Amino acid sequence: MAIKSRLNSVEAKMIHWPLAGASCCCRAAFFREEFLKHHQCLDQQREYYSELAVAQAEDALSRILAEIDQLCQRDDACDVMAQLLRRLDTITNLSAWTDPDTLH
Repeated sequence: MAIKSRLNSVEAKMIHWPLAGASCCCRAAFFREEFLKHHQCLDQQREYYSELAVAQAEDALSRILAEIDQLCQRDDACDVMAQLLRRLDTITNLSAWTDPDTLH
């Protein structure tokens, strides 16, 4: 029974890891692009916020972008990223700028 359990574990790793690497890279690239959009939006709205608010938002964006590859390897990566994007959206309001006719 223990041998079968070990084989299943090895098979799961053989199947899971190659796909996870490619998936993580694609996911990281997608989320990196989304966070960069928020950064651009923040830059465009800089005059409407205090220096402290902009500095805090930029600091958060920098930390997220620095750790995005590690974050995307988590099992709950999409949930974590969605939560971070929602928090940033409360500042940048980027989602309101999106043209609903261009959504796929």
